[in-house]
Amino acid sequence: MNQVLSAAVLKLLRPLVRVLLRHGMAYGSFAELARKAYVEEGFVHVESTGKRSTVSGVSALTGLTRKETKRLRELDVVDDESSSQRYNRAIRVVSGWISDSRFQTGAGAPAVLPMEGQGGSFSALVKEYSGDIPPAAMLSVLESSGTVIADDSGVTLHARAYLPAATPTEKLDILGTDVAELIDSIGHNLDAPGDQRYFQRKVSNVLVHPEAVPVFRDFATQKSQRLLEDYHDWLSEHEIDPELEPDVDPRYVAVGIYYSEYPGPGKD
Repeated sequence: MNQVLSAAVLKLLRPLVRVLLRHGMAYGSFAELARKAYVEEGFVHVESTGKRSTVSGVSALTGLTRKETKRLRELDVVDDESSSQRYNRAIRVVSGWISDSRFQTGAGAPAVLPMEGQGGSFSALVKEYSGDIPPAAMLSVLESSGTVIADDSGVTLHARAYLPAATPTEKLDILGTDVAELIDSIGHNLDAPGDQRYFQRKVSNVLVHPEAVPVFRDFATQKSQRLLEDYHDWLSEHEIDPELEPDVDPRYVAVGIYYSEYPGPGKD
C-alpha cells in the first residue's frame, strides 16, 4: 500500500513541481507549506474522530515535533482571497449573460449591452451576478482577459468562458482551487460506499493521429462548454435566496472538465 501511495504521490507532485519551478518557488518554501498542510489536516483529522485536538496529538500523528507543530499552526500564509472572489464572480457574470434572457437577443444569444441604463445593461448584469464589485472594475477584469470587448456600440461578450489571461495571481488561484477539488473528490471516493461516491471519470486514447488532435481539442472545448452551461442553468434554478430561506445552510457544488495532451507511448 505504501509503495502504491508513494508512486501516486510522486506522479501527482511532478506536474505541480513543474509549475512551482516555472514560478520561482524553491524547495524550502514548498516543504514549509507541506508541513503546514500536515498540521492543519492533522487537527481536522483528530477532530473528525470525536477526540479533542491538541498539539501533542497532532505532533504524534504527523511525526513533527510539538514545537514545530505549534509554530506551523500559528504560521500565517497569505491567501489572495480577492483574486478568488474576482475569478468566481467573473464566471457568474459571464454565465448570467449566457443564460439570463434579460441580457440576450431575441434569438437567445448574449446581447451587446450598453454600459448603463434600465433593464439589460452591463451595469445591471454585474449588479445581478457579481455582488458588490463595481461594474467598471468587472469590465476591467473581463477586458484584460479578452472575455469582452467594449466600444461605442456597447459591451460585447467575446468568449463564452472566463479564463484569466492577464492576471497571474488569478491563474495561480485556479491551480489551488480546482486541483484541490479534484483531489478531494478522488479522496472521498477512496473511502465512500459505492452509492455515495462522486462522479469522476475520464476518457483517453494513446493512439490518436497527430493531425486529428487539434480537431478533437476544438470538439471537446465546444461540447464541454455546452455541458457546463447546462449545469450552470440547473444550479442557478436551485439556488437559495438568503432572504426567503435564512435558516437553510447552502452547499457548495462544482463539476469540472479538463483536457490533457501528452506524447504517445515511448515518446516521453
